Amino acid sequence: MDPVAAKYIGAGLACLGMAGAAVGLGNLFGQFFAGALRNPSAADSQRPNLLLGFALTEALGIFSLLVALLLLFAV
Repeated sequence: MDPVAAKYIGAGLACLGMAGAAVGLGNLFGQFFAGALRNPSAADSQRPNLLLGFALTEALGIFSLLVALLLLFAV
């Protein structure tokens, strides 16, 4: 296999982590809004947990983008 082709395949596979982060964020916010509609008085106390989950999930997506960019341009 050509090393350049392997590099592109590896970068494409590393970008799958961004898709996982997008699905995770959709699930996170969807479940939060469903819970907030079910019990609005508890929504304010759960907001810090929502923001922490958002930050951690988004960080994983950014890390996968970083790995893809490193594979494309540094290796």
